[in-house]
Amino acid sequence: MLTYHFYPPDLSGQGISLFAFFILMFLVSSMPMVVNNTPIFLIQWVSMAVFLTFGLLAEMVMVQVGVLVLLIRLKVQKDQLFRLPLNSLLFFTVSLLSGLAYFAMGGKTGIDLIAEPRYFWVAAAYPVIHFTLNQILISVIQAALYGRRISFLEKDLIWETVTSLITFPIGLILYIFYAEVGILALLIVGVPFVSLSIILHLYYSSEKVIDYLQKASEISHKMAEHLDVNEVMDLFILKLSEMVPVDYAYILDIKDNDELHSIYRKEHELIKPNDLMPTNKNEGISGLVLETGKSVLFHSKNKWKSIAKEFLPEDAESIICVPIVRSNEILGILLLSSTKKRAYEKSQLMIVDILCSHFAIAIENARHYEETKAKSERCALTKLYNYRYIEAKLNEEFSRLHNGSRDLLSLIILDIDHFKKVNDTYGHQSGNEILCELADRLTNLIDTAGIAARYGGEEFIVLMPDTSKEDAIGWAELIRQTIANRPFILKQTIDGRSSSTKVYITASIGVAAAPEDADDSLALIRHADRALYVGAKQAGRNRVAEYVK
Repeated sequence: MLTYHFYPPDLSGQGISLFAFFILMFLVSSMPMVVNNTPIFLIQWVSMAVFLTFGLLAEMVMVQVGVLVLLIRLKVQKDQLFRLPLNSLLFFTVSLLSGLAYFAMGGKTGIDLIAEPRYFWVAAAYPVIHFTLNQILISVIQAALYGRRISFLEKDLIWETVTSLITFPIGLILYIFYAEVGILALLIVGVPFVSLSIILHLYYSSEKVIDYLQKASEISHKMAEHLDVNEVMDLFILKLSEMVPVDYAYILDIKDNDELHSIYRKEHELIKPNDLMPTNKNEGISGLVLETGKSVLFHSKNKWKSIAKEFLPEDAESIICVPIVRSNEILGILLLSSTKKRAYEKSQLMIVDILCSHFAIAIENARHYEETKAKSERCALTKLYNYRYIEAKLNEEFSRLHNGSRDLLSLIILDIDHFKKVNDTYGHQSGNEILCELADRLTNLIDTAGIAARYGGEEFIVLMPDTSKEDAIGWAELIRQTIANRPFILKQTIDGRSSSTKVYITASIGVAAAPEDADDSLALIRHADRALYVGAKQAGRNRVAEYVK
């Protein structure tokens, strides 16, 4: 009301022109660009022409209409509805202060800038003041509401500066043309500029895609550097979360019966256990993607709740679900979700699809590496670590002893007594069964207290870091009793009939420790082996002996 009182607009006979400007404002407001979560819409040139032609009140009303159209176009969610009054107040303040500054400098509305050139520079100063006030207020609001550091080198500011340098002169041209030729000026200037807005919008969209592709290339290179499956999955989801909003992330593996099992689950930055119920093929969103082999994008819960039968949380809204494909074979499914509606765009779906192809290669390479590494480090029969691994581990532990990061190291060597007799009596297959059962008993008994390995033949090693010799002797005695007191069950099939045989065996055990008994890994093995044969075997077997210098 005060604006109307002090700066009354002259609108007599201007109804059609105002309506034409309104249509132009509507078109321009409906084509925003979002840079760094900041919407940029090119209405300044229209609002400037309206201000210089019709006055401050008309410009303020026209801008409010433009803001409303913008927020409708952006599909603001319910939890973001505060942006409507906030943006309205922001643009109201900028319009008012800019207009007052213009009038304070002696500016007038409805004047002929060509006939009275002294007003030209005042008119040229108006958009500069408008732009400066707008950026200051936006920076303050973003710092207060979103905690963003106030910076004048952000990408959104650069974009708005460039577009303003283009649009403000066009606003002056539109005003001058309108004064000369009337409403025809809106077509002469408006149509080319609307076309320019469309081109800028498409250009920015292509810039976003190029940026996504560059990031995707960087992510694929980083994934290729990792050869641990869990590390690859962690890196993949972490980098994806930096590109697109991710509140929930699931990687599903395909089992033989086309069931989808969770192998990675991250919810609100927390890694969760993979205890979700399996999903069948063609069941739910992930099952649908497995069946069709095509990616899907949902903007809100209303679009997918009728088909979802899986583990999706209640507050999930937007969803991207993509097959993980390698050599035309689906290896798994990636499902990303955000609690916000319309959180994903089609361009992001395309990038996630591309990244999943790179992820499939990286995960397959990591699995092959882990399988090859396991084969090189594990005994094929007992699945315990082999001599190669334990030798390297011993050298590593002695390095820690020497640099002070490890204080004690004990080694247990055990040998099954009269194992040749077991093989001769029950057969080599039965002997292998005993070796496997013994390996399982060692693994379950030792657990995390040490590392069990097959030394060769019927000999086994237990490496126990930070364990004293006395404690290792106690562990060795426990191992001896576990072997001697519980029978080994051998299953045999004769003439199509299955039978079980109980076999009792014993083991002789030697113990040595470092640095008490040895200064290097070979000496430790040699001394534990000597304790085994001299102190245990030669003393009657089925006993534990320690190395004595």
